[in-house]
Amino acid sequence: MRMSVKIIAAGTLAVLLVPAFRLFASEAAKPLANVSNAEDSSAPAASDSLLLPEAPMPAAEMAAAMPYARGLNTFTPRIEWFMGYSYLRAVPELANGNRMVYLNGGSTSVAFNLNRYFGIVGDFGGFNDTRVLLTGAGPSVDAQTQGTAFTYLAGPRLSSRKYDRVTPFVQVLAGGIHASEISVSGCPGTCTLLPSANAFALTAGGGLDVRIHHHIALRLIQAEYLMTRFDDLSTGSSASQNDIRISTGLVFRFGGGHPLPPLPPLSYSCTVTPASAFIGESIAVSGTAVSLDPAKTAVYTWSVDGGKVTGTSNTGTIDTSTAVAGSYTLKGHVSEGDKPTENADCTAAYTVKAFEPPTVSCMANPSTVKSGDPSTITATGVSPQNRALTYSYDSSAGSVSGVGTTATLTTGGVPAGVITVTCKAADDKGQTANASTPVTVIVPQAPLPTVSELCPVSFARDARRPARVDNEGKACLDQVAQNLQSSSDAKLALIGTAASGEKHGDKLAAERAVNTKAYLVKEKGIDASRITIYTSTQDGKQVTTTLIPAGATFDATGDTQVQ
Repeated sequence: MRMSVKIIAAGTLAVLLVPAFRLFASEAAKPLANVSNAEDSSAPAASDSLLLPEAPMPAAEMAAAMPYARGLNTFTPRIEWFMGYSYLRAVPELANGNRMVYLNGGSTSVAFNLNRYFGIVGDFGGFNDTRVLLTGAGPSVDAQTQGTAFTYLAGPRLSSRKYDRVTPFVQVLAGGIHASEISVSGCPGTCTLLPSANAFALTAGGGLDVRIHHHIALRLIQAEYLMTRFDDLSTGSSASQNDIRISTGLVFRFGGGHPLPPLPPLSYSCTVTPASAFIGESIAVSGTAVSLDPAKTAVYTWSVDGGKVTGTSNTGTIDTSTAVAGSYTLKGHVSEGDKPTENADCTAAYTVKAFEPPTVSCMANPSTVKSGDPSTITATGVSPQNRALTYSYDSSAGSVSGVGTTATLTTGGVPAGVITVTCKAADDKGQTANASTPVTVIVPQAPLPTVSELCPVSFARDARRPARVDNEGKACLDQVAQNLQSSSDAKLALIGTAASGEKHGDKLAAERAVNTKAYLVKEKGIDASRITIYTSTQDGKQVTTTLIPAGATFDATGDTQVQ
């Protein structure tokens, strides 16, 4: 019977392991390939990757392409074949209907990993009875027995591949169990205590694999609860029996490509933002580490030679309130261990600047005003540190008022000239800036008087006496005299003319002007010095009268003065 157990177990193992040996042979002939468990969106599905060979990739490109996220660089075999020893016993020892009391044997399983977490397991076990305990109405039996039991189970497995060397897993398997008849020697010949039986079986539990080599691991322990559903011979009905199964052995791992190559040496770069700041301003620092091992904890430290830096991660802050103006250096360090390749440094330069005074510009609108009119003064100040500014104003004449960015210049009573307006800006540190703008003040002058033409005296009515002033002419001259009397500082210009072709025209023109002046002097009492007479070549028998107010200018161009 024990020989038959071995034969059945060997045959089952051969059927299960043929695909594993084929995959192992193909893996041995494969060059270094991309890792299928990188969980990249471009990788084929798990079901396809079992059938299609992976494209070769140089190690350097593979290291750049595969993510070293936590756990993704651990090895995930496609197939795991376990072989080992198993011990099975009932819990408790004495239970009605439980024929699985103390059994020793071996088990083997093949797990097909669909991805780095989930797999399907086929499990086969073979056991020999070594002891049986029977209780009941008759005498109790505690004897060495001869019998076998075979389990054939399948189900899902969940594995944690967070760490490359250790892989814990849990699984739930269901299937059947076959128990041979149990016989005991001591009777005349051999006594059959229990007949052969088949029943449903289920296991639930887990285990821990420790990697020895890339393709070999030690299953340190596999502990499972085993439930069977053999008939209770005392009642004849099916019942549940509780057992435990403890296994240990070797795991042979196939497929799954190769683990990622070692990470390159750690490198580190750091930056400061902004690269220059005024005293008292903060500077943000940050570091970027390349080739960090996600399975390790990186330790960051910072130091500066100007100011004070705080921060325990890859970011920090420089406080410049205690620094003086100058150039300084930030130093950063990152460490994941004691090896030189697990440490890296970086530096970044920064500048602390002294406070700068503000600047200000000054503008007047309008820049030219009449005396008495206002002008708007606008000051535009800029602080390099963006500090708040206050404004004040001053002027060389007039008065200026305002405390903000605008003020008003008043010019009442200011004589003509240029006023200088000064704009001042000050920050909270007492630093100031000045700027000036000119404002031109003008005083409008009274308009100059102009000459005016009065009524003309005509000499065309008396042909026999062409130079005589007639009554109509005298009436005109009476009005002229009134104008001269009302404007005592005004003067009069008389311009005599003759008709074209008139005989002795030049002489007649002069006589007419002289006679007109004589009437005004003798008859109207006008001072002769206020009257100037001219002759003109214009056509006409008349004398024109032009009133010249004080300050006015008479244009005598083309006329001839008569003495």
